[in-house]
Amino acid sequence: MSTHQRAVEDIRRSYAEIPGGTAPRLAKPTSNLFRFRDPGRTAKLSARDLDEVISVDPGTMTAEVQGMTTYEHLVDATLAHGLMPYVVPQLKTITLGGAVTGLGIESTSFRDGLPHESVEELEILTGDGRVVVARDDNEHRDLFRAFPNSYGTLGYALRLRIKLREVRPYVRLTHVRFTDADKCMLAMQEICDSMEHDGEPVDFVDGVFFGPQELYLTVGRFAERAPYVSDYTGMRIYYQSIRQRGRDWLTVRDYLWRWDTDWFWCSRAFGVQQPVVRTFMPRRWMRSDVYRRLVALDRKYGVTARIDRWRDRPVQESVIQDVEVPVERGAEFLEFFDGRVGMTPVWMCPLRASSDWPLYPLEPGKLYVNFGFWGMVPLPRGRFDGYHNRLIENAVHELDGHKSLYSTSFYDRDEFWRLYNGDAYWLVKREYDPSGRLLDLYDKCVRGR
Repeated sequence: MSTHQRAVEDIRRSYAEIPGGTAPRLAKPTSNLFRFRDPGRTAKLSARDLDEVISVDPGTMTAEVQGMTTYEHLVDATLAHGLMPYVVPQLKTITLGGAVTGLGIESTSFRDGLPHESVEELEILTGDGRVVVARDDNEHRDLFRAFPNSYGTLGYALRLRIKLREVRPYVRLTHVRFTDADKCMLAMQEICDSMEHDGEPVDFVDGVFFGPQELYLTVGRFAERAPYVSDYTGMRIYYQSIRQRGRDWLTVRDYLWRWDTDWFWCSRAFGVQQPVVRTFMPRRWMRSDVYRRLVALDRKYGVTARIDRWRDRPVQESVIQDVEVPVERGAEFLEFFDGRVGMTPVWMCPLRASSDWPLYPLEPGKLYVNFGFWGMVPLPRGRFDGYHNRLIENAVHELDGHKSLYSTSFYDRDEFWRLYNGDAYWLVKREYDPSGRLLDLYDKCVRGR
């Protein structure tokens, strides 16, 4: 903790030295954002000494963690004690602070909500340069409640105390196929409400949409023993296995990172799912942060766009989104998405918020489905970049849903603040960043500043 305090003093001092009129920005070795921002006038704020697990306490089942600690590092520290965070977002280099200020989700979210719901305490460097400790029961409660989905516009998480839960060595998976989206959504609702499947307790739930007549729910249950374990970090590919087998077994660590090796299915864009490429590609390169860097390089140099022009292909639009839709409207969303966008596969992950969080207002106790889709879609003739993304935004909110802000957004200012509770946001913003040293949420997440 003394090392942590020195790191806090260093970042506070660095923040104070940034000239006025220059927007601070955390210097991070990796990113899981897909808002490729205009550099503008920014000053990078180093957080390299805020990336450690301070302590894990098996007695209280809590961990003290610095804000820039990746979930890969955190999971290794907690699994050593037979524990895991309540919700472990699916990509290794997502940071704990990032998952709280920018939201995260995974297959325990049907029971445990989003990562911020298991946070007991936040130490935050605020926009006005203070370091405060915010909890749900102290004088900084409004900041604690508004921090999720604030994307670093209220301050930066320096330390978090989070709750942990016990694990077992293995996870038994059952993949259940559906040929009808309505029946799939109904089954998801029943499983999540009862927390059971075939009379047995369920610890994990997610699914994949491959097409209107091919959907799968995957239910997972902790196990003390396994007859075998599969390995999806080499030649075999996890999402393909869902279509090939009804039952599977993984170690708990491999289950938590089952999506990372192939970035769900997005590694196919780089040829990594071709057997010849996969044979010779080092395993240490088959991970989400490597693919994310390749996307950033492609955007910087326009390689894909040049190849498409050379081959006389239609201009393509990047459609990278995660959206939440009430489960009873999930089949409607899939019908819209398949007909108007046509991208597959689509990830499906149920979630339920335990209470009201002001900047991402989901109805507490209500089951939603996160639909995640990431790729490129050809633009119809005469349409321009943003066409599909705007269609999705409109559809989501017609279905009483919300979309995450880690990627491109196209809302006008009034609509944005209506959807993301501008009244609550600005009360906290004026209290903790009165001079506006940090960008506001609209400028950062929609205008891309």
